[in-house]
Amino acid sequence: MALLETSGLTAHYGDFQALFGVDIRLEQGETVAIIGANGAGKTTLMRSLSGVLQNAPDMIRLDGTAIGGLSAEDVMPLGLAMVPEGRRLFPSLSVEENLLIGTYGRKVDGHWTLETIYDLFPILRERRNSPGTALSGGQQQMVAIGRALMSNPKVLLCDEISLGLAPVVIKDIYAAVPKIQESGASLIVVEQDIGQAMKVADRVYCMMEGRVTLEGTPDTLSRDDIHNAYFGVSA
Repeated sequence: MALLETSGLTAHYGDFQALFGVDIRLEQGETVAIIGANGAGKTTLMRSLSGVLQNAPDMIRLDGTAIGGLSAEDVMPLGLAMVPEGRRLFPSLSVEENLLIGTYGRKVDGHWTLETIYDLFPILRERRNSPGTALSGGQQQMVAIGRALMSNPKVLLCDEISLGLAPVVIKDIYAAVPKIQESGASLIVVEQDIGQAMKVADRVYCMMEGRVTLEGTPDTLSRDDIHNAYFGVSA
């Protein structure tokens, strides 16, 4: 049984259908990358998994429990946390206060505390009393990741965490992934940067127009396979 899986997942915004029968799975200890161009349905998938969009209960299962019909408030205590696109920090709160927001609703203790977050991202210890939005983009992304980790999730969902960041900053952000895995969390990472996704993922799904067009491991997928699935080119 997969740690997290979808079965025939569909999603709608009013009359507009954004996902069409999406099947993905995440095993314990894995990092799965979701790649695809803008409009492929990646963020809608993440919103569905995290409970922002509700679906039929059996379309999403976490540890075998149907969660597709639950709200984000109900999903988070079950062990699923989201790092949203754009970071979405609270501008009136300090770095440390933004991190502590992540403990809201937490039902279990675990590896991640303020101290372990500061060990993961030492710059945040130095800036702990600064307003969250006074930081650089990369530092704000560290806060967003730390906030999600503070709930000690089984599954960490990361939506476009490299977007708008300089390559050296992206390298620093992704250097934290092995340490997050060591803590026991599994990850789903949405990325437009195919190269970065292939570096960190155990398995990769490519999406286009709300459908999965390719699944495989980085060592078995060729550049042509990915290009064709990404852009909808027939073999």
